[in-house]
Amino acid sequence: MPDIIQGFEPFFTPESEVLILGSFPSVKSRAVQFYYGNRQNRFWKMLYSFFGEEPREDVEEKKAFLARRRIALWDMAVRCSVEGSADATIRAAELADLSLVLSRAPVRSILLNGKTAYGLFCRRYRNCPLPYTCLPSTSPANPRYDEAAWHAALAAAFAAGGQAR
Repeated sequence: MPDIIQGFEPFFTPESEVLILGSFPSVKSRAVQFYYGNRQNRFWKMLYSFFGEEPREDVEEKKAFLARRRIALWDMAVRCSVEGSADATIRAAELADLSLVLSRAPVRSILLNGKTAYGLFCRRYRNCPLPYTCLPSTSPANPRYDEAAWHAALAAAFAAGGQAR
């Protein structure tokens, strides 16, 4: 089994209303030390598109964007063994303690980026009182990615929080 690898700390502000949870940072994300660091991943393009903004590459600009748009990011596995970036190889996952974010931000909705994130979430938080939605992974390896599903879920999440785009 590969070594246990540490993931990222959650990114959020005291105003974050929507929490997006992935599975575990990819090799490329770990190299840049921030979420969705693989340029082929559709996450940033989709998210910026939803808000009608041009995507940025700089990590600090991405953080400012997330803060401005009241979005928190984290992964369900905070430590695990993984081969490369393949979710299917995640083993010995230590799951995120979502209270670290939920006790400090007015999160109203949780969006799960892919089936692995959803499965890990349900292992510990199946009875979560907040609405949560499993969405198609934005990974370049996912042929079933659906940007329209993401946009609809984001619109519903922000409508629930009363924030207009």
